Amino acid sequence: MTVYFIGAGPGDPELITVKGQRLIRSCPVIIYAGSLVPAAVLEGHCAEQVVNSAELHLEQIIELIKTAHGKGQDVARVHSGDPSLYGAIGEQIRYLRELGIAFEIVPGVTATAACAALLGAELTLPDISQSVILTRYADKTAMPPGEEFSSLAQHGATMAIHLGVSHLPKIVEELLPHYGADCPIAVVHRASWPDQDWVVGTLEDIAGKVEAKGFRRTALILVGRVLGSDHFGESSLYRAGHAHLYRP
Repeated sequence: MTVYFIGAGPGDPELITVKGQRLIRSCPVIIYAGSLVPAAVLEGHCAEQVVNSAELHLEQIIELIKTAHGKGQDVARVHSGDPSLYGAIGEQIRYLRELGIAFEIVPGVTATAACAALLGAELTLPDISQSVILTRYADKTAMPPGEEFSSLAQHGATMAIHLGVSHLPKIVEELLPHYGADCPIAVVHRASWPDQDWVVGTLEDIAGKVEAKGFRRTALILVGRVLGSDHFGESSLYRAGHAHLYRP
């Protein structure tokens, strides 16, 4: 018996991996994050039991898994995006290790990747930014020392900020000294869902644009010079005259 932590992707049912889809259709027990995973992701399943974990607390989820383990049934534990990013799987895995229950993580498409695709942007452009910082706004859970926005922003790297749209003015205030008022920023609401929407601006005007849209939750913030520049060098990979293993 194995528990499969499956990344369902950002919302579009077609953005789940082939492996993730196969496991959802074959596991006799499915526990899915119903508040973030669309029902269409579960189409074609033949599970004996399908449970929405949004209605449960951690101990109840573990009890369901223990029951399935006693019956020798594999479990598809379906999370949104990629389960290793803000998926709260670490606490579940800790229990599984204590119980001696096997598990496997099946990666998924992240919200950051979906937003970049929607915006038609590469997040790592030569000469501009070669790093992407994935972080979140510190609200109910504090950030570890050194991971405050003021510290991360000093790098000037492309930044993807989760769970922060309702605190956008505060975020802008902390980013301004490091990125500048003219730095491009985008806020994407429910990327890849049928009702997806987004707004693009600068640190100077983004708060007003987001307020006009009425975004309150389920949105990702992307900030960085990569979003608004055509002035960057070409990568070495495809540059004529640059030799490598496959192009001597």
